[in-house]
Amino acid sequence: MKLKTKLRLALTFLFAVIVLLGSLGAWYLKKLSSEAQEILKDNYISLEYVRNMRNVIDENAWKNEDIALFEKSLLYQEQNITEIGEAEATQQLRSHFNAFSKSPDSSRIGLIAKQLTKLTDVNMQAIVRKNEQVKKTADEVYTYMVLIATVCALVAFSFIINFPNTIAEPIQQLTEGLQEISRKNYESRLGVERKDELGEMARAFNLMAEKLDEYEHSSLARVLFEKRRTETIINQMNDAIMGLDENNYLLFINSVGAEMLGLDASQIAGKYAPDVALKNDLLRTLLNEETSPKPLKIFTNERESYFTKELLDVKNGENRIGRVIILKNITPFHELDQAKTNFIATISHELKTPIAGIKMSLKLLENERIGPLNEEQKHLLNQIQDDSQRLLSITGELLDLSQVETGKIQLNFSSIHPQEVIKAATEALLFSAEQKQIELHCQIPADLPAIQADLDKTMWVLMNFLSNAIRYSPEKSTITVEAQVSIDQKHVLFSVQDFGKGIESKYQQRIFDRYFQVPNNGQSKSGTGLGLAISKEFIEAQKGSIGVESELGNGSRFWFQLPLA
Repeated sequence: MKLKTKLRLALTFLFAVIVLLGSLGAWYLKKLSSEAQEILKDNYISLEYVRNMRNVIDENAWKNEDIALFEKSLLYQEQNITEIGEAEATQQLRSHFNAFSKSPDSSRIGLIAKQLTKLTDVNMQAIVRKNEQVKKTADEVYTYMVLIATVCALVAFSFIINFPNTIAEPIQQLTEGLQEISRKNYESRLGVERKDELGEMARAFNLMAEKLDEYEHSSLARVLFEKRRTETIINQMNDAIMGLDENNYLLFINSVGAEMLGLDASQIAGKYAPDVALKNDLLRTLLNEETSPKPLKIFTNERESYFTKELLDVKNGENRIGRVIILKNITPFHELDQAKTNFIATISHELKTPIAGIKMSLKLLENERIGPLNEEQKHLLNQIQDDSQRLLSITGELLDLSQVETGKIQLNFSSIHPQEVIKAATEALLFSAEQKQIELHCQIPADLPAIQADLDKTMWVLMNFLSNAIRYSPEKSTITVEAQVSIDQKHVLFSVQDFGKGIESKYQQRIFDRYFQVPNNGQSKSGTGLGLAISKEFIEAQKGSIGVESELGNGSRFWFQLPLA
């Protein structure tokens, strides 16, 4: 039976009890009231009439008003005859009174008194009888009411004892079951065997617990297995790996990272990373979201090692839910790069001596005191001289590169005027420009402020820009060299504008990379591809910036800016 039906039946029963008790009480009260009213109406009034007539007899005055009162009371009595024998006594009383009215006689008074006594006895007996009847009726009402009230009380008491448990016990079991579920005890079940709504709820709860138990034992085991496997893989990696959630709380760190940071991986999991970083300089550096192209030098395993930092965002759709910090160990590559740099520096330094000897020999051969040369010999000498000059330029660039890579760039800062830099660079390359009939057009304001820079390194960069512009400019063209105060009023901006074929946009992002050369339509490449890379290192070492603006077919504009003195 449904719980709703049970509640409806229980309330219907209570309603029926209330109606039954109210109806019985009202009916019996009305009956008792009617019987009491009959006693008052039928007997008590008759006794009142008899009393009035007896008073007249007792006074024995028999005045006109006494006779009228007697007549009136007798008339009312004749109209209120309700009991057996009362009519005969009233009729005899009327007969004796009429006879007495015609001829007053004391003997008639005795007969009248006798009939009054008879009327009194009849009504008194009736009152006693009716009172017994009322008492009997009251006893019946009491008995019935007590019986009905007892039955209803027993039923209601049983309802009070049993019905709350019918609802409360399943709810209590459900509450305990939910508490077990909250403690991840998915084996908990409700033992409620009912066919009402509470039974349906218990069966639904058991089904839910069963599904959760299946999910716990299937998915959780798989998740735990995958978690352990992932942790094993991460701990076996040579790179330091650390995971954080969206609020910068540490989720995990592998053994390499924990050892490098000097932390206990089992104790820091779940802690707020910035709090841990207060006492750990390396962790504070890693938490900085800015990335640097320079590797981090960290002393670990009793040696200096080099690492690059990578930041990986963990996203759920468009929302970032965490990040992973990876420190890749590039120490072997750094050592190889260092060996390469040392090799380049050594070879470049060793090459300068034989190249210098070659150039000296060429000068001697050009001297006519040794002997005249024919045209073919002169042509060969010119080629040898060009090749030796090119070798000398390459070795110079390689030496500069070795300085850049080892971080040993030697800078001699001083306050210099931009006109001095531009004048020295243009004069050095004036001959090369005149060979292609290229005009060098300089635009330098007279009031240009001085800059704080290294003269040789700055001039080297400007000469590199000019030599590239001359190389890629058509004959009989113009190259504009300009210097001006930057927009922020804190730097002087140098630029070299040529009107050659320009550089495609896809190459402009790589133009300052080492060894990169813009494809030249199948023509032989000139240079090493190091000039612009070295230029960038020289300018950035002086706290300046460098860049290029180019449009295919309209030439290129290379620029750099250095801070004011």
